[in-house]
Amino acid sequence: MKLASLKHGRDGRLVVVSRDLSRCAPADTIAPTLQAALDDWAAAEPQLRAAFEALEADPAAAQPFEAAACASPLPRAYHWVDGSAYVNHVELVRKARGAKMPETFWTDPLVYQGGSDAFLGPRDAIELADEAWGIDFEAEVAVITDDVAMATPAERAGEHIKLLMLVNDVSLRNLIPGELAKGFGFYQSKPSSAFSPVAITPDELGAAWDGAKVSLPLSATLNERLIGTPNAGVDMTFTFPQLIAHVTKSRPLGAGTIIGSGTISNVDRTAGSCCLAEVRMLETLAEGAPKTPFMKFGDRIRIEMRSAAGDNLFGAIDQVVRQYKG
Repeated sequence: MKLASLKHGRDGRLVVVSRDLSRCAPADTIAPTLQAALDDWAAAEPQLRAAFEALEADPAAAQPFEAAACASPLPRAYHWVDGSAYVNHVELVRKARGAKMPETFWTDPLVYQGGSDAFLGPRDAIELADEAWGIDFEAEVAVITDDVAMATPAERAGEHIKLLMLVNDVSLRNLIPGELAKGFGFYQSKPSSAFSPVAITPDELGAAWDGAKVSLPLSATLNERLIGTPNAGVDMTFTFPQLIAHVTKSRPLGAGTIIGSGTISNVDRTAGSCCLAEVRMLETLAEGAPKTPFMKFGDRIRIEMRSAAGDNLFGAIDQVVRQYKG
């Protein structure tokens, strides 16, 4: 099943989307928003699935699906936590700013809680005031949970994963060192994130989903240049159930919590990278200095994931960087 939120008010209007992403049908009589559906998922999910199956069976009863008309599936969320499940990426990025990585990063997940009140739509511009901030994309996979109790073990956490999305977790690399030096975490260096046009149920991934991770390549293309297609199922040090167990150590999660994987990164470099910081670090290691610049105004980033058969699973995040002028 595939779901989307058409732009409407603050929280969008829920629709079911055809598997080929060409058509959609209203689902707001079942639940007005995706958050409302997640708040009562046990009751809403069977009705939404029936609407999705009806859409698949009767194309005439649908309207065209346009990603440009979409907000992120959850236009805002009560809780957005981003992990760094690919520790290979963490190690490279920390090297880029001269920071040694503690050995505990390989055994204890690293997460931060980000701003969730103003997500960008999948086609919304990335508006920022200054190119000198070091504008970077980060291509990730994310899951959405239902209610999760405090101290949920990893062995039980996977059953709480209801939907998956793609993420562009925008980072301002040149602001990060100063913020982290204060010892209090990210804030200004992490502007609004964007998510894929649709959120999908795990069964849409078939054999590529094992209940813990997605074993498919995630592609990132900047200005028609393919930056990378690393496989999200390779070198994932901490799986989604492990991340859920980590973040519920001392608190419960409310329905609609989004948990990101962190930038997809493979130890084998042949598939490229899913962020520019990693590209620049690899250039530094190979050539002594980075040569790839961070994003500039007018640059365009596209992030998408295709099935083994070539089907676009989530639709594409496709954003242009623009100068914010107030």
